[in-house]
Amino acid sequence: MAGHSKWANIKHKKAAVDKKRGKIWTKLIREVTVAAREGKTSDPNASPRLRLAVDKAYAANMPKDTIERACKRGSGELGAENYNEVRYEGYGPGGVAIIIDTATDNVNRTVSEVRHALSKHGGNMGTSGSVSYMFNKLGVLSYAPGVNEDKLMDAALEAGADDVVMADDGSAEVLTTPDNYAELVATLTKAGLEPDDAEVTERADNLTAVDLENGERLLKLIDMLEELDDVQEVFHNGDIPVELLDDDEE
Repeated sequence: MAGHSKWANIKHKKAAVDKKRGKIWTKLIREVTVAAREGKTSDPNASPRLRLAVDKAYAANMPKDTIERACKRGSGELGAENYNEVRYEGYGPGGVAIIIDTATDNVNRTVSEVRHALSKHGGNMGTSGSVSYMFNKLGVLSYAPGVNEDKLMDAALEAGADDVVMADDGSAEVLTTPDNYAELVATLTKAGLEPDDAEVTERADNLTAVDLENGERLLKLIDMLEELDDVQEVFHNGDIPVELLDDDEE
């Protein structure tokens, strides 16, 4: 991600999450359920993916009993939940590559809603694999401007991080593999370096710059997609003008 807009993107994302707290819980419950079904267990310690989903749910202040019920529904202990994971790929305004991960009990409904959102905002659906090759799955721990670079660098690399990237604004990102993500977060937090934001995400190898007009359309498209109940995550390679992200914070 372009150095000038890293932290603006994070602030924008966090603000969007705060505005959609109710929907976030719905999506997280579905994520926990799917992860429990995939791992065939309701025990987060027995499944790395379920552990990550449960940690995200706790981070969103979801009640413990709600999380436990979702785990048991997914594993079949409280009756099976029939969600299918489907990934859609396509392009947004300005040729931005987009990945849309869904968990759905009605594929026909979901694909129709995703296609409508894309077409409404100047995008189009692609075929499977048409853009996913541009992205890599990795863990990203983000730190606000002003973090102690030397301390972070030493602690992160000692804990097995792949890289520490400092931005022009003084913010930092620690990059790691998905498998090492949970342990790295725990280790750095224990060392007094709790990240301001942390996630396992799909990160594009290269970004596509968009102008203000297409940047506005892209943000509206992302908002519309994330409002869909079946959509779990939206990833893109758009380099959105920082002015748009700053304006959204005001």
